[in-house]
Amino acid sequence: MVVAPPLSLTLAADLAAGDRQRFDSSWTPALAQLLGLGRAAGAGFVEFFLERVQYISCLVEEDAVTSLSPRLASGAGVRVFRGTTDCYVSTNDLSYEGLKRSLEQALGILGLQLPSAQSLVPPVNLEPLRDYGQLRQKDQWLSRCSSMAEMGDLLLSASDRLQRQAKHAQSRRAAYFRDWQEVLVAASDGTFARDIRLTQSVGYNLLCADGSYRASIGKRVGDTSNPDFLRSWDSEADAAEVAESAGQMLYADFVESGTYPVILANQFGGVIFHEACGHLLETTQIERGTTPFKDKKGEAIAHSSVTAWDEGLSPDAFGTLDMDDEGMPVQRTLLIENGILKNFIADRAGELRTGQPRTGSGRRSNYTYAAASRMRNTYIAPGPHRFEDLLGSIDRGIYCKKMGGGSVGATGQFNFAVDEAYLIENGRITKPLKGATLIGEATEIMQRISMCSNDLGLAPGFCGSVSGSVYVTVGQPHLKVDAITVGGR
Repeated sequence: MVVAPPLSLTLAADLAAGDRQRFDSSWTPALAQLLGLGRAAGAGFVEFFLERVQYISCLVEEDAVTSLSPRLASGAGVRVFRGTTDCYVSTNDLSYEGLKRSLEQALGILGLQLPSAQSLVPPVNLEPLRDYGQLRQKDQWLSRCSSMAEMGDLLLSASDRLQRQAKHAQSRRAAYFRDWQEVLVAASDGTFARDIRLTQSVGYNLLCADGSYRASIGKRVGDTSNPDFLRSWDSEADAAEVAESAGQMLYADFVESGTYPVILANQFGGVIFHEACGHLLETTQIERGTTPFKDKKGEAIAHSSVTAWDEGLSPDAFGTLDMDDEGMPVQRTLLIENGILKNFIADRAGELRTGQPRTGSGRRSNYTYAAASRMRNTYIAPGPHRFEDLLGSIDRGIYCKKMGGGSVGATGQFNFAVDEAYLIENGRITKPLKGATLIGEATEIMQRISMCSNDLGLAPGFCGSVSGSVYVTVGQPHLKVDAITVGGR
């Protein structure tokens, strides 16, 4: 009988021979063997997620750089399934022994144990490395980004532009962050893939005051693939837009509470669909039994004017990826077509537990979280109307130009503040209004979207859920909602 040498000795040498400064195919022997150990222990599925991050943020307040915060991190997580039950363990020890200890802990929680060191365990046959970093020429992105000194100079100039544009400015901020992430996914079904992500965002926050009058407006733009993003930012145009909005809202009248027809603006107006409906289409909600749409596939859940997508493909959008955090290539997922529910947003666990097919939507904030079904670029598709057609259909209503923060209940009840709003009278925008809050429920509001314009716009956002905070895009064209409760005075 042939007895294999102890695994810890042979594979520690294999891993040490690889490039520890980079995730590449030199990790194949160790990961393939670790996955084989997990399968030999009785696991139905095993996945390793390795990550390296370089993050930096810069904040300018008034005319000074007040914060410059770098962060470096690396680590890995292992997820083990036994039937439909899973366990996730993370570590910042990327050595072979560190990964093996995490695998052993996850197996133990599920009542499984590693085979003995003398066992002959065949490694998992991993696919040739799908390296999106090389395929898309991403390996040079980080070195081409703005330096810390350049960040500060650009934001100081931007803050000065905002000061020159704004009237009655009490405080002003210009903020930027850059998040560079390298990931490697290896799984017992043979998945073996690497990617590099570069997410950047920059924007303004402005507070204006004149006596007892106050107005606060912000704007943020983002990108996922352009190392020159900060250098190419049109801070002058954004400063003019923010200053104009703050000036309009400074002396605006308070809205009267009631039920109105409203027009929701494009771009960040899509946050209501994202929060009040998009989350209810994630398979995590089906698993919990907290979505009213659980058994509605193939049925009408929205007005016939509504078609909605979730995808990871729009160029430069905040939720755009080449692969998700489970190594699956991203795709376009039709969620709603002419009001009919077509698909859910599913990760691997969601497919296993609900039967809904995976959509390349397994996402996580970092290696300390297991992936979960999460949105990417989620938006309502454009319709046949012009913005003027929507206005012309309303005798008295409200135009919600800029949405603010809000909250959403587990089954879709929501309230959202409106940062910039205007009264609509006889088909025309008249005076500015402030203090408006939109209140409703997803199942009702989706049935009341009766008109969609032809001016789809997307906006960057941050989405928090069970797998942490991830970068997403929200969006829509201008929409007419026939009736919604508006809180005010």
